[in-house]
Amino acid sequence: MYRMLIVEDDLDIARAIGERAGMWDLQTHIAEDFRDVMGKFAACQPHIVVLDIALPFFNGYHWCREIRRVSRVPILFLSSAADHMNIIMAVEMGADDFIAKPFDLDVLIAKIQALLRRTYDFGAVVPVLEHRGAVFNPGDGTLIYGENTVVLTRNEAKILLCLLENKGRVVSREKLMERLWKTETFIDENTLTVNVNRLRRKLDGVGLEHFITTRFRAGYLIEQGAGSE
Repeated sequence: MYRMLIVEDDLDIARAIGERAGMWDLQTHIAEDFRDVMGKFAACQPHIVVLDIALPFFNGYHWCREIRRVSRVPILFLSSAADHMNIIMAVEMGADDFIAKPFDLDVLIAKIQALLRRTYDFGAVVPVLEHRGAVFNPGDGTLIYGENTVVLTRNEAKILLCLLENKGRVVSREKLMERLWKTETFIDENTLTVNVNRLRRKLDGVGLEHFITTRFRAGYLIEQGAGSE
């Protein structure tokens, strides 16, 4: 079942789209916190995003740009601001289609289904993970935080992915070593320490201090909250 994220501050419109989409076996998620659309995006891992332009706090162009920094998921703009300039801007930001309000629900669903067919005939979306406002794309090993893009090495990306997948739980050094080096050959534990420290320096460099916490003789974790050393 495909998942769709609707970023629309008119709840009646969002619900109407969701109800009609449900008739076509589309699972709908509606954004409620318009300060943290990327958090919702990372949580539901949508296959398509329906995005309004006029939103509280940040407009749809801002969120389209943020999504495009980490994902190629199809984006369909839905807005009453349907003049040529807004349509051109939406496409230049990375949108795949634009529908003007008021709109016909059946036409909207047809366009959504067409985008899904075109996109996923060629491969699946790569899931992204979000924590403390940082968005990590395991597909290419990049982490986006604010205006900063951090490019991680293969081992750094594996460490971060493992810790994010186990967020709130301590991951032992042994488990991390097994994840990084799936081999019976002995690997010096100092090699893991070097990789973790290098990852920490990259995170610190963009303002993500104490993103990874050490538990003495136990391992490492990313805490559910803000995190502290």
